[in-house]
Amino acid sequence: MKQAVILSFLSRTRDRFSEYQKERSTREKLEFVKQLPHISGVEMVFPYETGDPEETGGRVKELGLEWAAINVNVKKEQEWVPGALCRPDVALRGRAVDMIRRAKDYALAVGAPLVTCCPLSDGYDYLFQVDYPHAWKNLVDSVGKAAAYKPEMPLHIEYKFSETRVRCLLGSAAQSLLLCKEVDNPSLGVTIDFGHSIYGHENPAEALCLLAESGFPYYIHTNDNDGRFDWDLAGGNYHFLHYAEFLFYAREYGYDGYFTTDMSPRIFDMRELFNEHAEMTRLLWDRVSGLDRRLFRELMAQENTPELLARVRKEICGLA
Repeated sequence: MKQAVILSFLSRTRDRFSEYQKERSTREKLEFVKQLPHISGVEMVFPYETGDPEETGGRVKELGLEWAAINVNVKKEQEWVPGALCRPDVALRGRAVDMIRRAKDYALAVGAPLVTCCPLSDGYDYLFQVDYPHAWKNLVDSVGKAAAYKPEMPLHIEYKFSETRVRCLLGSAAQSLLLCKEVDNPSLGVTIDFGHSIYGHENPAEALCLLAESGFPYYIHTNDNDGRFDWDLAGGNYHFLHYAEFLFYAREYGYDGYFTTDMSPRIFDMRELFNEHAEMTRLLWDRVSGLDRRLFRELMAQENTPELLARVRKEICGLA
Protein backbone atom coordinates (compact mmCIF):
# COMPACT_ATOMS: atom_id res chain seq x y z
CA MET A 1 0.00 0.00 0.00
CA LYS A 2 1.04 3.63 -0.49
CA GLN A 3 0.81 6.01 2.44
CA ALA A 4 1.04 9.81 2.43
CA VAL A 5 0.63 12.66 4.89
CA ILE A 6 -1.15 16.02 4.80
CA LEU A 7 1.83 18.31 5.11
CA SER A 8 0.16 20.99 7.24
CA PHE A 9 -0.02 18.60 10.22
CA LEU A 10 3.79 18.58 10.36
CA SER A 11 3.87 22.14 11.64
CA ARG A 12 2.16 24.26 14.30
CA THR A 13 -1.55 23.58 14.73
CA ARG A 14 -4.10 25.44 16.83
CA ASP A 15 -7.47 24.98 18.45
CA ARG A 16 -9.54 27.41 20.51
CA PHE A 17 -7.33 26.97 23.55
CA SER A 18 -3.77 26.03 22.65
CA GLU A 19 -1.03 25.82 20.05
CA TYR A 20 0.84 22.58 19.37
CA GLN A 21 4.21 21.71 17.85
CA LYS A 22 6.63 24.17 16.27
CA GLU A 23 6.34 26.17 13.08
CA ARG A 24 8.06 24.61 10.06
CA SER A 25 8.53 25.85 6.52
CA THR A 26 7.34 23.77 3.58
CA ARG A 27 10.95 22.73 2.96
CA GLU A 28 11.37 21.62 6.58
CA LYS A 29 8.09 19.68 6.47
CA LEU A 30 9.14 17.87 3.31
CA GLU A 31 12.44 16.95 4.93
CA PHE A 32 10.56 15.69 7.98
CA VAL A 33 8.54 13.30 5.79
CA LYS A 34 11.81 11.57 4.89
CA GLN A 35 12.07 10.54 8.56
CA LEU A 36 8.81 8.58 8.29
CA PRO A 37 9.77 5.18 6.84
CA HIS A 38 6.32 4.01 5.69
CA ILE A 39 5.22 7.35 4.17
CA SER A 40 6.26 8.25 0.64
CA GLY A 41 3.61 10.76 -0.50
CA VAL A 42 2.52 14.29 0.38
CA GLU A 43 -0.75 16.18 0.20
CA MET A 44 0.01 19.91 0.19
CA VAL A 45 -2.44 22.74 0.94
CA PHE A 46 -2.91 25.27 -1.85
CA PRO A 47 -2.05 28.12 -1.87
CA TYR A 48 -0.69 28.38 1.67
CA GLU A 49 2.10 25.76 1.48
CA THR A 50 2.71 25.24 -2.19
CA GLY A 51 4.91 28.12 -3.33
CA ASP A 52 6.51 28.17 -6.76
CA PRO A 53 5.57 24.96 -8.62
CA GLU A 54 9.00 24.50 -10.20
CA GLU A 55 10.84 24.99 -6.92
CA THR A 56 8.44 22.96 -4.76
CA GLY A 57 7.98 20.24 -7.33
CA GLY A 58 11.74 19.97 -7.71
CA ARG A 59 12.20 19.65 -3.97
CA VAL A 60 9.59 16.87 -3.72
CA LYS A 61 11.34 15.00 -6.54
CA GLU A 62 14.80 15.62 -5.08
CA LEU A 63 13.72 14.05 -1.78
CA GLY A 64 12.34 10.98 -3.56
CA LEU A 65 8.76 11.74 -2.51
CA GLU A 66 5.57 11.60 -4.57
CA TRP A 67 2.45 13.71 -4.76
CA ALA A 68 -0.71 12.23 -3.29
CA ALA A 69 -2.88 15.32 -3.87
CA ILE A 70 -3.16 19.08 -3.83
CA ASN A 71 -5.60 20.17 -1.12
CA VAL A 72 -7.32 23.46 -1.97
CA ASN A 73 -8.49 25.45 1.05
CA VAL A 74 -11.63 27.48 0.26
CA LYS A 75 -12.47 28.33 3.85
CA LYS A 76 -9.50 30.25 5.23
CA GLU A 77 -9.98 33.63 3.57
CA GLN A 78 -12.19 35.98 5.59
CA GLU A 79 -14.84 36.34 2.89
CA TRP A 80 -15.28 32.53 2.80
CA VAL A 81 -15.51 31.92 6.54
CA PRO A 82 -19.35 31.97 6.29
CA GLY A 83 -19.25 29.76 3.18
CA ALA A 84 -17.65 29.73 -0.25
CA LEU A 85 -19.38 27.50 -2.80
CA CYS A 86 -23.04 27.74 -1.78
CA ARG A 87 -23.48 31.44 -0.97
CA PRO A 88 -26.01 33.68 -2.79
CA ASP A 89 -23.28 36.10 -3.97
CA VAL A 90 -22.32 35.00 -7.48
CA ALA A 91 -19.02 36.90 -7.52
CA LEU A 92 -17.96 35.46 -4.14
CA ARG A 93 -18.68 31.92 -5.33
CA GLY A 94 -16.81 32.68 -8.53
CA ARG A 95 -13.67 33.61 -6.61
CA ALA A 96 -13.81 30.30 -4.73
CA VAL A 97 -14.23 28.40 -8.00
CA ASP A 98 -11.28 30.31 -9.41
CA MET A 99 -9.11 29.17 -6.50
CA ILE A 100 -9.98 25.54 -7.24
CA ARG A 101 -9.13 26.15 -10.90
CA ARG A 102 -5.76 27.61 -9.92
CA ALA A 103 -5.16 24.59 -7.67
CA LYS A 104 -5.80 22.38 -10.71
CA ASP A 105 -3.25 24.39 -12.69
CA TYR A 106 -0.75 23.92 -9.88
CA ALA A 107 -1.43 20.19 -9.64
CA LEU A 108 -0.84 19.81 -13.37
CA ALA A 109 2.37 21.83 -13.13
CA VAL A 110 3.88 19.64 -10.40
CA GLY A 111 2.43 16.32 -11.56
CA ALA A 112 0.00 15.67 -8.68
CA PRO A 113 -2.70 13.08 -9.49
CA LEU A 114 -5.72 14.95 -8.10
CA VAL A 115 -7.09 18.00 -6.30
CA THR A 116 -9.14 17.53 -3.16
CA CYS A 117 -11.36 20.14 -1.50
CA CYS A 118 -13.31 19.96 1.77
CA PRO A 119 -15.92 22.78 1.76
CA LEU A 120 -16.37 22.86 5.54
CA SER A 121 -17.62 26.44 5.69
CA ASP A 122 -20.51 25.66 3.33
CA GLY A 123 -23.43 24.91 5.62
CA TYR A 124 -25.33 26.55 8.42
CA ASP A 125 -25.39 27.09 12.18
CA TYR A 126 -29.09 27.91 12.74
CA LEU A 127 -32.42 26.69 11.47
CA PHE A 128 -34.02 29.07 8.96
CA GLN A 129 -30.53 30.47 8.26
CA VAL A 130 -30.21 29.32 4.65
CA ASP A 131 -32.50 28.50 1.78
CA TYR A 132 -31.64 24.78 1.46
CA PRO A 133 -32.60 24.17 -2.18
CA HIS A 134 -30.90 27.35 -3.38
CA ALA A 135 -27.77 26.62 -1.34
CA TRP A 136 -27.63 23.10 -2.83
CA LYS A 137 -28.12 24.40 -6.38
CA ASN A 138 -25.35 26.94 -5.82
CA LEU A 139 -23.07 24.17 -4.55
CA VAL A 140 -23.83 22.00 -7.60
CA ASP A 141 -23.22 24.96 -9.91
CA SER A 142 -19.92 25.91 -8.25
CA VAL A 143 -18.54 22.37 -8.09
CA GLY A 144 -19.70 21.77 -11.66
CA LYS A 145 -17.77 24.78 -12.93
CA ALA A 146 -14.67 23.74 -11.00
CA ALA A 147 -14.87 20.14 -12.26
CA ALA A 148 -15.38 21.26 -15.86
CA TYR A 149 -12.12 23.21 -15.85
CA LYS A 150 -9.28 21.04 -17.15
CA PRO A 151 -11.14 17.78 -16.48
CA GLU A 152 -7.94 15.83 -17.04
CA MET A 153 -7.15 16.84 -13.43
CA PRO A 154 -9.68 15.04 -11.18
CA LEU A 155 -11.41 17.03 -8.45
CA HIS A 156 -12.42 15.17 -5.28
CA ILE A 157 -14.86 16.71 -2.81
CA GLU A 158 -14.46 15.70 0.84
CA TYR A 159 -17.51 15.46 3.08
CA LYS A 160 -17.96 16.01 6.80
CA PHE A 161 -21.06 16.13 8.99
CA SER A 162 -20.08 19.32 10.85
CA GLU A 163 -17.21 21.75 11.53
CA THR A 164 -16.67 24.53 10.79
CA ARG A 165 -20.45 24.85 10.40
CA VAL A 166 -22.82 23.16 12.86
CA ARG A 167 -24.11 21.30 9.79
CA CYS A 168 -22.13 21.09 6.57
CA LEU A 169 -24.14 20.91 3.35
CA LEU A 170 -22.05 17.96 2.25
CA GLY A 171 -22.26 15.68 5.28
CA SER A 172 -22.28 12.08 4.01
CA ALA A 173 -21.12 9.74 1.29
CA ALA A 174 -24.68 9.60 -0.07
CA GLN A 175 -24.92 13.39 -0.35
CA SER A 176 -21.51 13.45 -2.01
CA LEU A 177 -22.65 10.92 -4.60
CA LEU A 178 -25.82 12.92 -5.21
CA LEU A 179 -23.60 15.93 -5.88
CA CYS A 180 -21.47 13.89 -8.30
CA LYS A 181 -24.54 12.63 -10.14
CA GLU A 182 -26.05 16.13 -10.44
CA VAL A 183 -22.78 17.61 -11.68
CA ASP A 184 -22.44 14.65 -14.07
CA ASN A 185 -18.72 14.93 -14.75
CA PRO A 186 -16.71 11.68 -14.56
CA SER A 187 -13.62 13.60 -13.37
CA LEU A 188 -15.43 14.57 -10.16
CA GLY A 189 -14.94 12.21 -7.24
CA VAL A 190 -15.15 11.95 -3.46
CA THR A 191 -12.54 12.00 -0.71
CA ILE A 192 -13.62 9.63 2.05
CA ASP A 193 -12.04 10.44 5.40
CA PHE A 194 -12.34 7.48 7.80
CA GLY A 195 -12.75 9.76 10.82
CA HIS A 196 -15.34 11.97 9.12
CA SER A 197 -17.33 8.86 8.29
CA ILE A 198 -17.19 7.64 11.90
CA TYR A 199 -18.07 11.10 13.23
CA GLY A 200 -21.02 11.27 10.79
CA HIS A 201 -22.37 7.95 12.16
CA GLU A 202 -21.64 6.06 8.95
CA ASN A 203 -20.01 2.67 8.70
CA PRO A 204 -16.84 3.65 6.77
CA ALA A 205 -16.58 0.31 4.95
CA GLU A 206 -20.18 0.57 3.78
CA ALA A 207 -19.57 4.17 2.65
CA LEU A 208 -16.48 3.07 0.73
CA CYS A 209 -18.48 0.35 -1.02
CA LEU A 210 -21.15 2.89 -1.97
CA LEU A 211 -18.51 5.09 -3.55
CA ALA A 212 -16.67 2.24 -5.26
CA GLU A 213 -19.86 0.83 -6.78
CA SER A 214 -20.90 4.27 -8.08
CA GLY A 215 -18.14 4.39 -10.67
CA PHE A 216 -16.96 7.82 -9.51
CA PRO A 217 -13.32 8.02 -8.38
CA TYR A 218 -12.52 8.15 -4.68
CA TYR A 219 -9.52 8.99 -2.53
CA ILE A 220 -8.86 7.97 1.08
CA HIS A 221 -7.85 9.83 4.25
CA THR A 222 -6.97 7.78 7.33
CA ASN A 223 -7.32 8.61 11.04
CA ASP A 224 -9.68 7.80 13.93
CA ASN A 225 -11.78 9.48 16.62
CA ASP A 226 -14.20 8.68 19.44
CA GLY A 227 -17.33 9.31 17.35
CA ARG A 228 -18.14 12.51 19.24
CA PHE A 229 -15.64 14.85 17.61
CA ASP A 230 -13.19 14.72 14.73
CA TRP A 231 -10.06 14.39 16.85
CA ASP A 232 -7.80 13.20 13.99
CA LEU A 233 -6.29 10.41 16.07
CA ALA A 234 -4.00 7.59 14.95
CA GLY A 235 -5.88 4.96 12.95
CA GLY A 236 -7.43 1.88 14.50
CA ASN A 237 -7.08 2.94 18.11
CA TYR A 238 -10.77 3.59 18.79
CA HIS A 239 -12.36 1.68 15.92
CA PHE A 240 -10.02 -1.23 15.22
CA LEU A 241 -12.53 -3.54 13.51
CA HIS A 242 -14.12 -0.67 11.59
CA TYR A 243 -10.62 0.16 10.33
CA ALA A 244 -9.96 -3.48 9.43
CA GLU A 245 -13.25 -3.77 7.53
CA PHE A 246 -12.57 -0.47 5.77
CA LEU A 247 -9.18 -1.74 4.59
CA PHE A 248 -10.70 -5.12 3.70
CA TYR A 249 -13.04 -3.49 1.19
CA ALA A 250 -10.40 -1.08 -0.11
CA ARG A 251 -8.38 -4.22 -0.87
CA GLU A 252 -11.43 -5.91 -2.43
CA TYR A 253 -11.99 -3.02 -4.81
CA GLY A 254 -8.32 -2.86 -5.76
CA TYR A 255 -7.79 0.66 -4.45
CA ASP A 256 -4.31 1.69 -5.58
CA GLY A 257 -4.26 5.37 -4.59
CA TYR A 258 -2.64 6.83 -1.53
CA PHE A 259 -3.93 6.24 1.98
CA THR A 260 -3.24 9.74 3.22
CA THR A 261 -2.80 10.41 6.93
CA ASP A 262 -5.15 13.16 8.11
CA MET A 263 -3.97 13.03 11.71
CA SER A 264 -2.99 15.70 14.22
CA PRO A 265 -0.15 14.81 16.63
CA ARG A 266 -1.27 17.54 19.07
CA ILE A 267 0.72 17.10 22.34
CA PHE A 268 2.59 13.93 21.32
CA ASP A 269 5.94 13.26 19.70
CA MET A 270 5.24 13.88 16.03
CA ARG A 271 7.64 11.36 14.54
CA GLU A 272 6.63 8.54 16.86
CA LEU A 273 2.90 9.10 16.39
CA PHE A 274 2.99 9.32 12.59
CA ASN A 275 5.17 6.21 12.47
CA GLU A 276 2.75 4.34 14.75
CA HIS A 277 -0.23 5.32 12.61
CA ALA A 278 1.53 4.24 9.42
CA GLU A 279 2.69 0.98 11.00
CA MET A 280 -0.80 0.14 12.29
CA THR A 281 -2.27 0.88 8.88
CA ARG A 282 0.35 -1.15 7.03
CA LEU A 283 0.14 -4.19 9.32
CA LEU A 284 -3.65 -4.22 9.27
CA TRP A 285 -3.60 -3.91 5.47
CA ASP A 286 -1.24 -6.88 5.30
CA ARG A 287 -3.49 -8.85 7.62
CA VAL A 288 -6.69 -8.29 5.65
CA SER A 289 -4.77 -8.91 2.42
CA GLY A 290 -3.75 -12.32 3.76
CA LEU A 291 -7.32 -13.39 4.51
CA ASP A 292 -9.20 -15.80 2.29
CA ARG A 293 -11.44 -12.96 1.18
CA ARG A 294 -13.39 -15.17 -1.22
CA LEU A 295 -14.30 -17.43 1.70
CA PHE A 296 -15.31 -14.41 3.79
CA ARG A 297 -17.69 -13.25 1.08
CA GLU A 298 -19.05 -16.77 0.57
CA LEU A 299 -19.83 -16.93 4.29
CA MET A 300 -21.59 -13.56 3.97
CA ALA A 301 -23.68 -14.93 1.11
CA GLN A 302 -24.52 -17.98 3.22
CA GLU A 303 -25.43 -15.68 6.15
CA ASN A 304 -23.10 -17.74 8.31
CA THR A 305 -22.47 -15.02 10.86
CA PRO A 306 -21.12 -17.26 13.68
CA GLU A 307 -18.37 -18.58 11.42
CA LEU A 308 -17.57 -15.05 10.23
CA LEU A 309 -17.31 -13.78 13.81
CA ALA A 310 -15.00 -16.66 14.71
CA ARG A 311 -12.74 -15.92 11.75
CA VAL A 312 -12.66 -12.20 12.58
CA ARG A 313 -11.70 -13.06 16.17
CA LYS A 314 -8.95 -15.48 15.15
CA GLU A 315 -7.63 -14.09 11.87
CA ILE A 316 -7.96 -10.33 12.39
CA CYS A 317 -7.87 -9.89 16.17
CA GLY A 318 -5.43 -12.79 16.71
CA LEU A 319 -7.49 -14.29 19.54
CA ALA A 320 -7.41 -18.04 19.00
